[in-house]
This record gives sequence, C-alpha cells and structure tokens, in this order.
Amino acid sequence: MPTRMKIAIGGVVGALSLVGAAAVATAAVSVIVARKVIVPPSRREEDVAIRSVDLDAGLIVLDATADSRLRGEYSLWFTRETGHARIGEIVATTATTVTRRILGVDQGDLAAAKRGRLTGWFYLTPADLGVPYDDIAIATPLGDAPAWLIPPTGGPGTRWAIHVHGRAVRRPETLRAVPIFRAAGFTSLVVSYRNDGEAPRSGDFRYALGDREWLDVDAAMRYAVSHGATEIVLVGWSMGGATVLQALTRSVHADAVAGVILESPVVDWIAALDFQVRIRRLPVFVRSFVILLFQKRWGGFFTGLAEPLDIDRLDFVSRARELDRPVLILHSDDDGFVPSTASRALAVARPDLVAYEAFDTARHTKLWNYDRERWEGAIGNWLANLPRRDR
Repeated sequence: MPTRMKIAIGGVVGALSLVGAAAVATAAVSVIVARKVIVPPSRREEDVAIRSVDLDAGLIVLDATADSRLRGEYSLWFTRETGHARIGEIVATTATTVTRRILGVDQGDLAAAKRGRLTGWFYLTPADLGVPYDDIAIATPLGDAPAWLIPPTGGPGTRWAIHVHGRAVRRPETLRAVPIFRAAGFTSLVVSYRNDGEAPRSGDFRYALGDREWLDVDAAMRYAVSHGATEIVLVGWSMGGATVLQALTRSVHADAVAGVILESPVVDWIAALDFQVRIRRLPVFVRSFVILLFQKRWGGFFTGLAEPLDIDRLDFVSRARELDRPVLILHSDDDGFVPSTASRALAVARPDLVAYEAFDTARHTKLWNYDRERWEGAIGNWLANLPRRDR
C-alpha cells in the first residue's frame, strides 16, 4: 500500500476515533445532566459561606452572592438542613460580604454554622402563620400523602386553592401564598406529591417533570370536590407549575378549576433544559440527547425512569391554544434556574387568558421575598377579577 494512502487511512481512522470519543463524552455528560434533573437530591448544596454570627446584635455576615444580595426576607438552611433561621434586610455590604438581620432561629445552632443555603421558604408550618389548620392525608395512587388544610377567614366555603411546590423542595415552600388566598375567601390545600420526601415514593424514585406528579394533584382535586369545592385555583411553583398544567388538561375534575397561578414556572421543559445546558457551557447536542433519554424506553437504562416521559405534552407554549382558563404568571427575568422566556411566550400566545407579572431582580421562586407587597397585590387583584364558575 502506498505511503500516502496509509497516511490518509490513518488520518480517517484517527478522525473517526476522535468523533467517536466526542460522541461518547457527549452521551456521558447527557446522562449526568438527565439524572441531575430527575433524581431527587438527598441533600442540597450549602452554597453560601457564613462569615460570622452575632446573636446578641441579631446580625449575620454572609459571602456576597446573587442570592445574599437580594433585598427582602429569606430562609437560611444550615448544618445539612437540620438548622433553619429566618433572615431579614441588608444592613451593610462590602465587595465580598453582606450583613443581614437575623429575624429568628427556628432550629439548630446558627452560631456554629459555617455554610448555608438561602431559599424563598419563610414559614415551616401553618402554625408560623398563626392560622388554624388540620393535618390531613390525600389518598393518591401511591398511598396517603400528607397535606395541610387551612380554612379561609370567615369559615369554610366553596372556593379552594391547591398549592403545589416545586422540584427538590417540600410543601412549606408554598405557605407564603396562603394568607392572600385566605383573605380572599379560599380554603387552602397545601399538598405533597410523590418523591418529595413526604409523600410516598414511586417505584423508580424519579421525578417525572409533572408527567406523573399530576396524578397526586388530581387526587387533591378529588378531595377538594368531595369536600364541597366548586371552584378551584391551582397554584404551582417551579416544577409545580408544570404539574398543575398537566392536572388542568388531564384531570377528570378539571371542570372545577376556575384558574391557574404559576410562580417561576416551567411551562416548557425544552426551554428549561436549553437554559441549563447554556449556563453550564455544554455542547448543544447534550440537550437533544437528554430529551432522547427521557422519551425513549431504552433511556430508562441510564436514567432509572420506569416509563418514558411525554416531553411534547409538557410544552405549553406549543399547546397554548388548549388552555381555556385564566392564568396568572409571575416570573423574574433573572430567575437563574428556569428562564422566563417560555412564560413570556405563553403570555404572548394567549393574551386573552394569560396575565403576566414581570419581575427583573427577584431570582427563582423568591418574588414574594423580594417584593411582598407587589406579589400579593398582583395575586389579590387577579383573584378579585377571576370570573366565578357556576356548576
């Protein structure tokens, strides 16, 4: 064989080897990304350093981060989420630190903590709101799931709100919304759902991005209707937004739904995955392969999903014409986790039904914390103008 031909063949083999190696690397990264999205985390990252704590003065000094610089009131989890404190407004800043007021320590030794995690959670149970409530169980397809039942001011009525938390958190996330619904005459049902650490696990112990969690919301809707609800507002936070949209369009109890409120929601998982791939500076092919892993039965070998996910069904920008109830969306343009682009696109596609409240600095699911007055005002006004549904 001539030398030139040998060199050419060697070059082709080398190029194919590089292509093959790149494909394998992309596939491996895609599996990691896919599993990160759907595997419930055992523990959340404590991503902010605690520089100092002065309990007598009621002050805490944190590293300056995008979250620690936000105005408002927040939860601080520490010591592997065994400790919880509530922190308030910023009193001083430097180039590298933020000093904030300590509003209270609910559990744990804050003075000994070195790192923590800031969240939009503020209340841990309805008792923190100072309102009456009952601990109840919702009979879901996987077994009883705990929930809180909170009556409205003035006693029971026929208008109910079902509050659905987001991915990798639990039902206390949604308690911030209860007072505004209670004042508007709504019974609040604050629910848990499969794989969230409170409700029963699914067999595969994987998030289904709303494609199966909606069944537990459907069970909550059944409970509400059987206990006198004639009008239901579904309230979904983050992945809970994707979940309530599935319930709205798939539940046999959907006729009782008067409207939907979405806080920092996922209305299109493809857009959300695009964003995550982009901020991690990963190859664009990763998103496509992640979706393939979710959609194909063979993908379950890598992801652990017992059944494929219907990603197309989870895209409500494309399905916008199917919506037939009023929707309020509240989203921040600097969300940091779920881009507001899909929420805005849905509002543009259905201006007849979708009201959009745009924030620009509040980050993911922290809109209430950042500007409580505006957040509660937007929801209160929307509820006041929500058409009554006769059954």
